[in-house]
Amino acid sequence: MTNLRSRVAARLGQKYLARVQKKGFAPSKMSFLPDSVLMPLRREGLDPVEDLARKRKRAPIAKVPLPFGMDAWVVTGYDEVKKVLGSADGFSNDFLHLAGKAGVVEDQNPGGLGFSDPPVHTRLRRLLAPEFTMRRLRRLTPRIQAIVDEHLDTMAKSPDPVDLVKSFALPIPFLTICELLGVSGDERREFQQLSTARFDLSGGADASLGAITESLSYLQDVVKKQRDSPGEGLLGMIIKEHGDEIGDRELAGLADGVLTGGLDTTTSMLSLGSMLLLQNPGAFASIRDTDAAVDPFVEEALRYLTVVQLAFPRFAREDIEISGARISKGDIVLCSLSGANRDEASGFDMEQFDPTRNAPSHLAFGYGIHRCVGAELARMELRAAYPALVRRFPGMSLAVDPEELSFRKLSIVYGVESLPVNLSGPS
Repeated sequence: MTNLRSRVAARLGQKYLARVQKKGFAPSKMSFLPDSVLMPLRREGLDPVEDLARKRKRAPIAKVPLPFGMDAWVVTGYDEVKKVLGSADGFSNDFLHLAGKAGVVEDQNPGGLGFSDPPVHTRLRRLLAPEFTMRRLRRLTPRIQAIVDEHLDTMAKSPDPVDLVKSFALPIPFLTICELLGVSGDERREFQQLSTARFDLSGGADASLGAITESLSYLQDVVKKQRDSPGEGLLGMIIKEHGDEIGDRELAGLADGVLTGGLDTTTSMLSLGSMLLLQNPGAFASIRDTDAAVDPFVEEALRYLTVVQLAFPRFAREDIEISGARISKGDIVLCSLSGANRDEASGFDMEQFDPTRNAPSHLAFGYGIHRCVGAELARMELRAAYPALVRRFPGMSLAVDPEELSFRKLSIVYGVESLPVNLSGPS
């Protein structure tokens, strides 16, 4: 059964990778956007391009004219990003702002926490947040460890090289989210396919928004089944405890947000974090040999990698001034989380990876009322997976030259497409 589950997860991973290679914004479809807007999505390996640091030093919040007479602001400074993300009164996340500017219909509204404002956001978060407390999440600890161990067992039986993205980084968060939501085994294949189609922008915005509609329709069917017979997962628990306080459409939106917010991001963190370990023998040895080294490594990896490069767009509710920049009502504000997390206003030598540093809280999970509700679940997965990987395969090494690795281009969630390794050591 273990091997069968691993093979199924691997097949799902292959389908996922086929889509994810086209994920992010296709450059040919974004050529109308100025480079100053696209710059926060560009990287050189694990690092943001040097121009981003120069831009931050020159102006941590800068105005960028967009086509069709719209104005946007790109925010790259640590303090400035916190001010924007921390001001729910000054800035809106409401999906209808995007709908108005892009001609999107309300049926394509994904709902959930990311695209809503108070009081809707407050009510939905009140329903969802208790399911993400450490007390509730602890029930997943044995299952997460079992998922990790099962995939390490399968990897150990596979010939070198092994692709860590397909065999390790993808199936762990996918299966964990299925456990969290209470999605049954026979529903998981379609569930996973729908979770990736929405990110594929190769067919244009209409195709992606159509995938959102399809995903929400499917999840509403899942919710209806749970309402008839509530399980022990997140969906069942919300139904048991809150009943008619939340409708099927809203609950499907919450489930969709959990899936899309926790799958791709944790997959990227597991793959890029593994790469970071292979590039830093000292960190590799520390978390292999010392339990106390795991948490500092995870936090520094989250800051340094910042796989979610841009926060959800904000829209100014009113004229507002931040650090001398005068933002007009209705302007779009784009916060570069990767830029802010490298800002030396938050610590010394922040362009370097240093798991021993003592720095202020990073912004990898965002900030303010829209800070990722699943942050602790992600940490649980990372804290379980990284040490298990290096302890099982202490001689692991990259199977290709680093220059041969292919990273996503202009993607909001940064990642590597594959990460081939030799588990027994250099070939």
